[in-house]
Amino acid sequence: MDSVSDYYSATQLRSDRWSALREVTGVLAREASTKISATHRAKAHDLFDSLALIEPYWAFPGMPAFEHMRRQLEHNSFEDLAFAVHRVTRALTTGAYRRRRIPLERDSHDTKEEHDDEALLSPEARALTKPYFEVLIVDDVSEQQERWLKNNVSHMRRAEDPFIYEAVVVPSLEDALIAVLFNHNIQAIVVRPGLTLKSKWDNEILQKYLNRAGSSESFEAMNPEDYGPELCRLIARVRPELDAYLVTERSVEDIAGLDLGICRRVFYNQEDFMELHLNILRGVEARNKTPFFTALVNYSKQPTGVFHAMPISRGKSITRSHWIQDMGAFYGPNIFLAETSATSGGLDSLLEPHGPIKEAQELASRAFGSKQTFFATNGTSTCNKIVVQAVVRPGDIVLVDRDCHKSHHYGMVLAGAEVVYLDSYPLNEYSMYGAVPLREIKHQLLALKAAGKLDRVRMLLLTNCTFDGLVYNVERVMEECLAIKPDLVFLWDEAWFAFARFSPTYRQRTGMRTANNLRKRFKTEDHAKAYAKQQKKLKNATDEDILNTRLIAPPGARIRVYATQSTHKTLTSLRQGSMIHVSDQDFKGEVEQSFHEAYMTHTSTSPNYQIIASLDVGRRQVELEGFEFVQRQIEAAMSMRKAISSHPLLQKYFKVLTAGDMIPEHHRQSGVTSYFDNDQGWTDMWDCWEQDDFVLDATRVTLAVGGTGWDGDTFKNDVLMDKYGIQINKTSRNTVLFMTNIGTTRSSVAYLIEVLVEIANELDDLLDDASKMERLSFDRRVKNLTENYPPLPDFSRFHDAFRPDHQTPEGDIRTAYYLSYEESNCDYLELTGSLKEALDAGDEVVSAGFIIPYPPGFPILVPGQVISQEILAFMLALDVNEIHGYRADLGLRVFTPEALAALPQAKTTKSIAE
Repeated sequence: MDSVSDYYSATQLRSDRWSALREVTGVLAREASTKISATHRAKAHDLFDSLALIEPYWAFPGMPAFEHMRRQLEHNSFEDLAFAVHRVTRALTTGAYRRRRIPLERDSHDTKEEHDDEALLSPEARALTKPYFEVLIVDDVSEQQERWLKNNVSHMRRAEDPFIYEAVVVPSLEDALIAVLFNHNIQAIVVRPGLTLKSKWDNEILQKYLNRAGSSESFEAMNPEDYGPELCRLIARVRPELDAYLVTERSVEDIAGLDLGICRRVFYNQEDFMELHLNILRGVEARNKTPFFTALVNYSKQPTGVFHAMPISRGKSITRSHWIQDMGAFYGPNIFLAETSATSGGLDSLLEPHGPIKEAQELASRAFGSKQTFFATNGTSTCNKIVVQAVVRPGDIVLVDRDCHKSHHYGMVLAGAEVVYLDSYPLNEYSMYGAVPLREIKHQLLALKAAGKLDRVRMLLLTNCTFDGLVYNVERVMEECLAIKPDLVFLWDEAWFAFARFSPTYRQRTGMRTANNLRKRFKTEDHAKAYAKQQKKLKNATDEDILNTRLIAPPGARIRVYATQSTHKTLTSLRQGSMIHVSDQDFKGEVEQSFHEAYMTHTSTSPNYQIIASLDVGRRQVELEGFEFVQRQIEAAMSMRKAISSHPLLQKYFKVLTAGDMIPEHHRQSGVTSYFDNDQGWTDMWDCWEQDDFVLDATRVTLAVGGTGWDGDTFKNDVLMDKYGIQINKTSRNTVLFMTNIGTTRSSVAYLIEVLVEIANELDDLLDDASKMERLSFDRRVKNLTENYPPLPDFSRFHDAFRPDHQTPEGDIRTAYYLSYEESNCDYLELTGSLKEALDAGDEVVSAGFIIPYPPGFPILVPGQVISQEILAFMLALDVNEIHGYRADLGLRVFTPEALAALPQAKTTKSIAE
């Protein structure tokens, strides 16, 4: 039997153990009339032993039923056992236990398998069933007392209840932490005064989960009466979306001053189960609520006369048509019944929300941990421009990740910012960039401070996580930057990271969680003392000393954080559904009005209500099952890593890039190089996510494909897409990126592995039959892709005409951008002809526009940037179909020397230099 260490998560282990138990008990049942195999009996015992560590944390099948099945094995009741295990496994797989009681006895009347299969239910039927969840009761009780607790809970059920739930009882604080990390069905926790501290179980996978929850030996110093409040605080760290209810014998005065984390209500030493029941339902209903989606559904049911724009409203222009009935048949009637441009009748205005949209945004703010949240219906590109325009004024200096999304570069143009581009560390071997080291950011801030420009520095803009999955140590970046510039505004582009809020590991590196943590920490006395102590030590420090010091921000530093997220890319939303999250202490007094104007500038007056409704529903989903879905998303990616890395044939042609491949060693303080190793198994991500400068998002699996002889673009389009129907959306010169999401299934991963094995087998056959010249050609292609790679260029510099002085590197990108609007200011140079000749002659050639190759998908040249020999060499080495801003028939668009010389800034800069 596989080792526990072969599994990344307990839920995956549980699923596979039950499936294995079904197989072995089926064999035992078939052998019942013959000789019973000792091997199969021993295997069944081992499986029961391993499941015994996990099953206490789940309501179904429940420990009484589980122990009954163990007794059936001991008493050789193999047919009854096989039947029960089959029913449990099928119910767990289909989710049937969530809808009805699952009888495990062979003589029960309800044994029709078709009732168990949720896939056979229509969407309408599934929507009518009551949602199911589980309540965790934490109390050290006897079996009889546990039955009494569960019976009291079940007796509270009423026909009018909107949900159904079952209770899980565990005895200790540690068991409760394990339960909320194992069991994604748990939506509420009842903490009773009888709980103990330690779990009786001692197992490697359980200890791993306790480490993630933050359990430590220091708990043993607590008084037992503090266990309940401490548990509420700890659960708030790992699953803040849950509700907790504390039953206590302590006085009101003692409880009032405590931090109770996610505790919604305190019950004082009473057994009022109906009141508790109603509170549990009310708490889940608060997360289940979707104000705008509900308003839109109700609107669609109203009879209305439409005398405004949109002929498609209510579907009238389709139902009356003789030629476009196919569209109505394809989409169904509801989408058109809900289509309107009205803002009354129970609906709301996105531009001036005061009803259900406003409420939906407030619920999203709660879910994502922000102070304010705003919906957007035209993508995160627009969100980025809104934030930049709202916060940045013309002439402000902004530090920008150079290889960020193009929307940020265009946002700088619109805002009139003076841009300091920050260089990421290069990954030349794979033709991609990493992320911006903190030392580079601090260096630029210190240079601006020395030049007397720190007061003009407005914002730091970084991508977290990057397209390739590199995640910043957000808390360290923010605190050290605030130590130099205490009112710096941060914009974290989390377009691909919205799901991170709902993973205990990932959440700690999100902008909103970090903002909330820093707000609390900066107010503490310990922080003030640490800051004062460091200031004394740094009294006469040089810039080099500061660069080498882990800086502490002043207690009075302002927390000003914005995060933009593409909800549609990583959570449930229709295309272009995005959110802006705000945690800015100066938002109300300084930004709110300008934000409103920027929002008006970029948001349509006719936003798509279906997108808004999907954002509302997507928020509901992640508050109720985001933990489960993100956990499964990570599991799928980990399974993919393991399957590819451990397959002998796939290793010949492919390589899964690890953290060690994508993050330099000096940025990995934990020493973790890979999440999976064939020799050591799984490495727990928790340590590196707590410590390292950069970590790798496990849900993004970058596969080096140079060993196949195909470049990334060819492998994506000609092999994966055209031949096998597998879609991906990023490549580099010799890699392809596979991204799992909350909709990825284990079957999808299995199909991908099958395809890769088939490709590898075909390459083996091809090379076996290849002639000497064909083999030589293949080897040359592989060498060209794996060894002969062009170095990635850094940002060169802005031309002097767009720089205020030579002290610091910021440039006026707006002036350069609009200078190119006059055709007489521009010329075209051929890459291998006139451009190369000009650079070889030492001439300064300046780009007149954005040059964006796909891949990598970010500008390698921006307006006003001097073209270097390294950039030219990189462009010549590019082998991609798309280069936005470049015309192959004319060449590269550049500024004429006369246009540059005529700029006032050019004359000023020249006089300064002289």
